Amino acid sequence: MITLEELRALPLLEGLDDGRLQDLLDVAIEVVAAPGQVLWSAGEPADGWWVLLDGAVDLVRLTGRDEIAIGAMRSPGMWAGGLRAWDETGVYLVTGRVAEDTRMLRLDAALLRELLQRWFALGVHLMDGLSRTIRSVEATARQRESLVALGTLAAGLAHEINNPAAAATRAVDSLTETVEQLAASVATLSSTLTDGERLVRLAMLRDELDTAPVARDPIAAADAEDELADWLEGNGVGDGWRLAPALTAAGADPAWCERVLAEAGRDGLAAALTWMTGALAARAMLGELSESTRRISDLVGAVKSYSQMDRSARQRVDVREGLESSLTVLGHKLHPGLEVVRDYAPGTSIDGYPGELNQVWTNLLDNAIDVMPGIGTLRVSTSAEGEAVVVEIADTGGGMPPEVVARAFEAFYTTKDVGKGTGLGLDIARRIIEERHGGEIFLDSSPDGTTVRVRLPLRAG
Repeated sequence: MITLEELRALPLLEGLDDGRLQDLLDVAIEVVAAPGQVLWSAGEPADGWWVLLDGAVDLVRLTGRDEIAIGAMRSPGMWAGGLRAWDETGVYLVTGRVAEDTRMLRLDAALLRELLQRWFALGVHLMDGLSRTIRSVEATARQRESLVALGTLAAGLAHEINNPAAAATRAVDSLTETVEQLAASVATLSSTLTDGERLVRLAMLRDELDTAPVARDPIAAADAEDELADWLEGNGVGDGWRLAPALTAAGADPAWCERVLAEAGRDGLAAALTWMTGALAARAMLGELSESTRRISDLVGAVKSYSQMDRSARQRVDVREGLESSLTVLGHKLHPGLEVVRDYAPGTSIDGYPGELNQVWTNLLDNAIDVMPGIGTLRVSTSAEGEAVVVEIADTGGGMPPEVVARAFEAFYTTKDVGKGTGLGLDIARRIIEERHGGEIFLDSSPDGTTVRVRLPLRAG
């Protein structure tokens, strides 16, 4: 049982008169704990104020798969927790585990606030102001970093979309010119061919050519072009040098051109070949235009999936879809020296918040990409593990020093310069995984690289 004499001996309570010590004694409880017992856990609401009376408590924190010793309570009067006396969102920053037979004084945070309000109202106001200031500074800093990161992502997406959009624009411009040439060549053919059957046979000859370029040795291709250009010039085609590369690339040779000559005649040969090359070019441009617009559509779809702007909050989420849309959003950072290896297992749907999970995936992928500026391998995998889905994001970037691993999940801790990264620290990623989804996140780093392992339950708890 706690006595007034015991409280008077605590340095923490020095200066309190017996009346105030009795007030504290009336609302506090004594907790007797054995070695190994956990008194409070990191991440849980800090709604209890703990004061050591005697014994010892180790303060630890889980970092990745390793438990790191942060400190210890060994001297009577040392205290922990109680943050919710002045911060309604306060959580325990470490886990308190009893190291030897221990006695603790525990006071509910709400009762602690009432006592402080009665004893020292100004102190409570100061603590409130300090807490609000810290939260405001943190929120402003996070918002600023997030806005910078959003601008970076937007610029990257604009670059990704601009490439196919520019290709589509070039295809349209070239197609317009080609269509005009086709119209002119058809008009010339109509005036030189008196037999409609010949036009049909010319169309059949055109269909024998392939719109996809024929793969061949560059020297052999140049020799074939020269041979065809000489044949065209010898048969009265004045701009044969211009037609020869396209015809050769499509598989045409002098023998094929002899067949065209037989149908079109010498007067219609140039118009026939111009018409054929124009038709081939038009088909190729339409294919390029189709591919470009498909790419734009895919990017828009990925952004829509990433932002989850047409979906409700908690729902059934396909983890693979989120990973793929996050990779698409970061497409501008996937440099040529980076190999992306995907290993997705079936059955990766969970109950969760897709928008928040996508932020986590983007942060983890961005971190992995940043540590491999040259050549590297980014491995993204999913697997089933009991009643959970496990996501692993691994890099070959050389790993992190032990001191960085130990602090990786701390709030405000970063190794990146201002304006770099996604603005979402691993601390917030951990909260999204653990507190919002009831999952776990681990970090394993070695000189060979770093692997982040996220375990998410299939069903909401």
